[in-house]
Amino acid sequence: MLVACTQSAYAAYIFIPMDDTQRDHLKAYGVAYWVLEQDVEMSWLLNYKGGSFMCVHHELIENECVIRGVTYQVIADVQASAILQEISQPEINMDEVKLHIPPKIAVYSPKNKQPWDDAVTLVLTYAEIPYDVIYDHEVLDGMLPMYDWLHLHHEDFTGQYGKFWARYKDFQWYRENQRAAEATARELGFEKVSQCKLAVAKRIREYVAGGGYLFAMCSATDSYDVALAADGIDICDVMYDGDPMDADAQERLDYSQCFAFTGFTLKTSPQEYEISSIDATQMHVRSIREQNDFFTLFDFSAKWDPVPTMLCQSHEPVIRAFMGQTTGYIKDYIKPEVLILGENKALNEARYIHGEFGNGTWTFYSGHDPEDYRHLVGDPPTELILHPNSTGYRLILNNVLFPAAKKKKQKT
Repeated sequence: MLVACTQSAYAAYIFIPMDDTQRDHLKAYGVAYWVLEQDVEMSWLLNYKGGSFMCVHHELIENECVIRGVTYQVIADVQASAILQEISQPEINMDEVKLHIPPKIAVYSPKNKQPWDDAVTLVLTYAEIPYDVIYDHEVLDGMLPMYDWLHLHHEDFTGQYGKFWARYKDFQWYRENQRAAEATARELGFEKVSQCKLAVAKRIREYVAGGGYLFAMCSATDSYDVALAADGIDICDVMYDGDPMDADAQERLDYSQCFAFTGFTLKTSPQEYEISSIDATQMHVRSIREQNDFFTLFDFSAKWDPVPTMLCQSHEPVIRAFMGQTTGYIKDYIKPEVLILGENKALNEARYIHGEFGNGTWTFYSGHDPEDYRHLVGDPPTELILHPNSTGYRLILNNVLFPAAKKKKQKT
């Protein structure tokens, strides 16, 4: 009924601005997703008033904006045409991208409660965008092709439990996480957690190669590549898997297996809260105060580079930085073909990177919580109702909608 009604109402459009006039940027993405669920096409106006949305008018869509507290305008057909004509001018760095089918979303996350929250699940819940939680069993059972978009929750794919051993080995949550991970590995036929995680990482790589869209944050980014580089090598010390690591592990790393990183060295001490040299968290490397910690988004050509332009849509080009187990990527270890979307040039640090693999894409976003600078284990989750215009969280939701621009409607 909604499709039929909108087809007869082309005299009016709903325009959702995404500049500073928007009351709730995060819920605006949820409205856009909801419109796609109703089988209504949505226009994403890249670089126009912060990356605004526009669709044909219907009272149900307008009511949804009101219910969710999203700023919108009802505009006439002539106004919508004027907007599209303006952004189509070759000298203007704007463009229209059509969003079609809402992507089906999966979050790779353990089923037992963790002593930290996850920014992606927080913002998906706040924006009212549906998702499924899957973990090792589902991945290895072949469920990934059911999903268009996969997020990797805070994870350590190397089997070293986040290198939390030195500080948290006597904590109940750490012991429970290790017990659960070892039980899962045995159930799936692996002797070690590291072997199980490597198998999962390979399945995820196959998923991307087949056309999937991968998004990861914090330690799930660099630990994923380290695990792939260490295929067939024991990089876990005795407290993680019961035997020492291979003495020649560093020399045997195969960087060609990695999505993003190369030339890095392993951090082998269990006393060190680092997996490799990729991360810039160490304060002797990353000497900057919170009030001065920002990164800048690149300004891509909307007409020639629509993918990175979509991923960088924001009402502010400079983003407040935030730390995590993996705070930033030292650029010396990033492969030359990787696209850097956001960086702190003075620190030689990338924060937001993207690349293609096979028929799919991957995006890595460093840091843990865009609205909690030093999110520590056990800290309460961020209340996004207090941050409805968060630029850092907007980058996550850009990635959520991105697959909808790539999918084509099938003719019936």
